Amino acid sequence: VQLQASGGGLVQAGGSLRLSCAASGRTFSRYATGWFRQAPGKEREFVAAISWSGGSVYYANSVKGRFTIPRDNAKNTVYLQMNSLTPEDTAVYYCAAAEDSTGTYYYTQREDYNYWGQGTEVTVSS
Repeated sequence: VQLQASGGGLVQAGGSLRLSCAASGRTFSRYATGWFRQAPGKEREFVAAISWSGGSVYYANSVKGRFTIPRDNAKNTVYLQMNSLTPEDTAVYYCAAAEDSTGTYYYTQREDYNYWGQGTEVTVSS
């Protein structure tokens, strides 16, 4: 499956952005998906994940209550809705997909993901 992330940009602190990750190539609805981010000089870190059924989600503590990860399997797209952004959210955001036959699992570790998008940059100004 090929993943294309989009929606990044420059936003002021307190603002919102919605990232999109469009999948092509295979049936997206059989993939658990997640978002990671990498700030300059830092390791890539987990942000949010969702099972392919959409019934299970998980968020990093740093974004819990501010970010959500809805998905639309009919559109082969997963989103990252980011609200109340802070400069600490500045990073390149990557979407990823993991093959999953159960529909109930989400994954939080980079090594669990088979496919990665190219990243979209988010900059939050203070």
